[in-house]
Amino acid sequence: METRKRFAVAAVLIGLLTTHTAQAAGLLIADGGLGGVLAIEEHTVKVTVNNGIAVTEVTQVFRNTENRQVEALYTFPVPRGATVANFSMWINGKEMVGEVVEKERAREIYNSYKQQKRDPGLLEQADHKTFEMRVFPIGPRAEQKVQITYYQELDVDAEWATYVYPLATVASRDADRRAGTFALSFEAKSEVPIAEMTSPSHGEEFVIARHTPHYGQASLETKDGDLGRDVVVTYRVERARTGIDLLTSKTGGEDGYFYLTLTAGDELAPHNTGMDYVFVLDISGSMAAEGKLRTSRDSVAAFVDGLGETDRFDLIAFNVVASPLFRELRPASSENRARGAAFLESQQARGGTILGPAITAAYRYRDPDRPLNVVILSDGLTEQRDRAELLALIRSRPSNARVFCIGVGNDVDKPLLEQLAADAGGLSAFVSREDNFSRTAEAFRRKLLRPVGTNVQMTIDGVDVYDLEPKDVSNLYHGTPVRAYGRYRKGGEARITVRADVDGADLSQAATITFPTKESGNPEIERMWALHRMQRLLKEADRTGSRDTVIGEIVRLGEAYSIVSEYTSFLVLENDAEYQRWKLDRHNVLRTARDRRQQRDLDAQLAALRQAVPEGLGTASDLARNSQPVAPGVQPALTQPGARPTSGGGASSGGGALDPVSGGLALGLAGLALYRRRQQRRGER
Repeated sequence: METRKRFAVAAVLIGLLTTHTAQAAGLLIADGGLGGVLAIEEHTVKVTVNNGIAVTEVTQVFRNTENRQVEALYTFPVPRGATVANFSMWINGKEMVGEVVEKERAREIYNSYKQQKRDPGLLEQADHKTFEMRVFPIGPRAEQKVQITYYQELDVDAEWATYVYPLATVASRDADRRAGTFALSFEAKSEVPIAEMTSPSHGEEFVIARHTPHYGQASLETKDGDLGRDVVVTYRVERARTGIDLLTSKTGGEDGYFYLTLTAGDELAPHNTGMDYVFVLDISGSMAAEGKLRTSRDSVAAFVDGLGETDRFDLIAFNVVASPLFRELRPASSENRARGAAFLESQQARGGTILGPAITAAYRYRDPDRPLNVVILSDGLTEQRDRAELLALIRSRPSNARVFCIGVGNDVDKPLLEQLAADAGGLSAFVSREDNFSRTAEAFRRKLLRPVGTNVQMTIDGVDVYDLEPKDVSNLYHGTPVRAYGRYRKGGEARITVRADVDGADLSQAATITFPTKESGNPEIERMWALHRMQRLLKEADRTGSRDTVIGEIVRLGEAYSIVSEYTSFLVLENDAEYQRWKLDRHNVLRTARDRRQQRDLDAQLAALRQAVPEGLGTASDLARNSQPVAPGVQPALTQPGARPTSGGGASSGGGALDPVSGGLALGLAGLALYRRRQQRRGER
């Protein structure tokens, strides 16, 4: 029988503010449930982190357990903040790499095949985090292999970088959530030394090794593994002093890309004055899924337990109405904490989600003599019609109030929560139920107690820099980097100047840093720059009420950088001739090939470090020369006598060393800290 032609169309239909039932961890479901869940023969995840940017490659092999041909629905939950870089299917034993095409044109091509009754597959991004694709045909007892690669920035909180592989999604009751073989390999390379690495979710199931101070590895492999809970890996870097790190990507004669991070150290002493907190807890019906309400309760309880004696707080639960506990700010005494715990336990997830009244109620707690921190814990799945009202409400907050948004679970509207926090001068964070709530709460509170810099401005002179994303630099909080992406021409030495308001005092420091004229080691930052530009354009358009002026640029960026959005689609055709027939350029094939070459080079570098002599072996003089401290619970490190970790290319001012930028900032912040402590002592006399 002639081989039936197949293709996949990824039509992106993001519904940012709607709920959707997704399968856990990428499942292939026989159409209409007639065949149940196809057996998962293999599920492997390879994660490589290069200075805070993670590249995840997921490979899955499914088997049709029936003696009949089936059509199947493939679903995959994309993690928050990730951009899908490639989607591949194996057709007739050959990998076919997809291309990103403007959505309407992709639909036109899809429909033309469908009218000819040629077997199509349809991949849709059902919402802001879930892809669905129909795969046909899968023959009797046949296997189907798929692969997804995505990029993301890791959440960094008080020097802890957290990676979450989402498995605990809203799964159907009939889904088999076990894999034949489940394996996850996690490797992290960092210019700032890695002090320790652990897994809050799977603990001793992971084997963890720190091969050098700049390279750590974690490995998990199970047979018949449970796919019902997230895999969480965290590692802590040692950034004792404020500093800047730079990664670049520049090939041929093209303009380059850069990724710059500014991270605050420990120079500033914490506040000694009390602060006010209003915790706004979402108890709408959508919070019942994934154990999100339980996660929220545990998070708020950890936050409240960490409050100081001079702090005050109240709790507000909301769905379509706002229900406060005390109706006033109360001291964080043991009695009030106990009442707060009982209040949290009494809440049930039900009803719709209207956030506006709860925020309005929280603003009423404002005391002009004390900072007010409004902390919202929600999945953000509110009604579409409420979005503009929410954004306006956030921007009208009291002058001494900051709003922080904590997204709970995987079924969460990350773009909305990020935008709400950014517009309020606060931060957004996201927690999994497998994470360490106490550590998360402690790190969050440390940010509020150490306000490093507001009104941060950063200028770069000497190198032609353009298209900076974001346009406005965010506030600088303790332990969380300020991130900026941009483009540059030529290269050379540049003078970077950082200005900020630190507790009412002006800070201005400058130093020199080099932008290379050629660098091929960090291609992932190109897509990340494009993704941030697309997100910023859409957010600005949403504030005006119309996206008409930005859609063209969104499509151009999506096609050029192979980024799926609600205006672009992933199209997989059976062979190259079909792409030529439709005059579709193979941008993603070329970009994917380049990315894979660089990934192989990085793998070779890391393999060389892993093959070094294990610590604890060799002569006594070797041990004395090469010994390194190892974090508790971590396997002995593997070290190479006299070896120096590779920089990953393009990394400048990193490695934890006190470089000129770090030194200048550190001295400036230390001076401000000394000045502030003197002022505090004078005030106490």
